[in-house]
Amino acid sequence: MMGMGEPLHNLDNVIAALQIMGEDNGLQLSSRRVTVSTCGLVPELERLGREVTVNLAVSLNATTDELRDRIMPVNKAYPIATLLAALKKFPLPGRRKITIEYVLLGGLNDSLDDAKRLVRLLSDIPCKINLIPFNPHEAADFVPPSRSALDAFHKYLLDRHFTVITRDSRGSDISAACGQLKGRLEQRQAA
Repeated sequence: MMGMGEPLHNLDNVIAALQIMGEDNGLQLSSRRVTVSTCGLVPELERLGREVTVNLAVSLNATTDELRDRIMPVNKAYPIATLLAALKKFPLPGRRKITIEYVLLGGLNDSLDDAKRLVRLLSDIPCKINLIPFNPHEAADFVPPSRSALDAFHKYLLDRHFTVITRDSRGSDISAACGQLKGRLEQRQAA
């Protein structure tokens, strides 16, 4: 469950759907094949972990509260330390890991200092890191990272024994990559 919207804003229905997905009379999906993606609504995150077994993906996107407040307003309610404390307690079966989603914004969160802080923040959380280069669009003030910054960030994490995946963006040539369709819609609505 990921994409547009925050699943944990509709937690009662999300939990019911997740239970149906796993039931013998439902979709019979293994919990290994079900992932919930969130920006980090901590009380709901804790309830999710108590009531169902799922994989978890969390959008972190910054290594300081100052920047995360700016790019993810949810951080004002649940700062990084609060979110990470909840992730440390999130029940994970077996050898599963939390996926940390990290959108790289050129010149904002893509430096080696950011990578070093990310390593410190995540050092005691079983996780893998999904690096996502920002997809530019007309409605955004952000730019993608340079290839060299992206590669250096990836290598730094990899050298510290993190599992790191850099998402290969597809569809940007037709403004259909992650985030671009919403940006185009917002631009049309503003006009």
